[in-house]
Amino acid sequence: MYPVSRLAAVQEATAKAGLDALLLTPSPDLRYVSGYQALPLERLTCLVVPASGESFMMVPRLELPAAQASPAARLGLEFVAWDETDDPYRIAARRLGNVAKVGLADRMWAMSSLRFREVLPGTEQVLAGRVLRELRMRKSPGEVEALREAGRAIDAVHRQVPEFLRAGRTEREVGRDIAEAILAAGHETVDFVIVASGPNGASPHHELSDRVIQAGEPVVVDIGGQLHNGYCSDSTRVYCVGEPPAEFAEYYEVLRRAQDAACAAVRPGVSCESIDAAARSVIEDAGYGERFIHRTGHGIGIETHEEPYIVAGNTEPMEPGFAFSVEPGIYLAGKHGARIEDILVCTEDGGERLNNTTRELVIV
Repeated sequence: MYPVSRLAAVQEATAKAGLDALLLTPSPDLRYVSGYQALPLERLTCLVVPASGESFMMVPRLELPAAQASPAARLGLEFVAWDETDDPYRIAARRLGNVAKVGLADRMWAMSSLRFREVLPGTEQVLAGRVLRELRMRKSPGEVEALREAGRAIDAVHRQVPEFLRAGRTEREVGRDIAEAILAAGHETVDFVIVASGPNGASPHHELSDRVIQAGEPVVVDIGGQLHNGYCSDSTRVYCVGEPPAEFAEYYEVLRRAQDAACAAVRPGVSCESIDAAARSVIEDAGYGERFIHRTGHGIGIETHEEPYIVAGNTEPMEPGFAFSVEPGIYLAGKHGARIEDILVCTEDGGERLNNTTRELVIV
């Protein structure tokens, strides 16, 4: 999942982008490049990748054993352990020498960014994401297989959801059962659990609440986690406790057709925005355009949300290896809502869905 060759590819991309170095503190960027899931602490851990020359990692001495036990140890880079009375920022700056422009991890804490600005005066700081995005978007066969594994794991949880859902239970109670099932299905962490019943279904990122689920109510269940290898799952299905309201059943079918249309539009060369348009046009033609209030999808990998984004204005063409969600939604404030979400990967001749539970409305 974290090949030794990746560091050289990042170094080459750094030089091509006109940067002198990347400075990667604990973040998805650091894990992507090195495989090290470092703790985000006030003590500096930072992988320094110069455009030319040898990379090295600044590590607090007390974290050195963890770094040496991580996949980063296979990269052949130097671990520069620093002690409590050292200034690791100045040590890194001395080793870097004169640099005009550096890329900082997109999730670097402001305290670290400002300290690097202090010890590298006159050095321009930009986001490392401008270098790493091209690499992270194009998933390798190994990464695609990791996402398939994640898809199978979260599908297994969705198949259990009908056992947890019933009238009289609270969203929080159902969510607790789902979280346990996510871990039991092979995830290392639970990233999110959305159980949105009745009117709460009209809030796309609803938090679990003590609302009691009622008979006849639709329930949106959006769940995901991270596997041991760092790759993420994310899938949304809709359930109904008993027969659904007629209005809901009508627009749910519109939504299902919209999601199918967007998935069918996936192939190399088409723009990201055209996939969004494929879903949106079906919903707009049915009169629910104003009820679809978010983009159609987001990239996924070692982060649940990463590039590419499936949204109007993104003209980036699809390429084999792009992995992303397709998740149109329709939301009627004060009543109910629905969203259907699958993870897809662009293949040489189309798109492969990595989630394979039924997309029909599930009556429980």
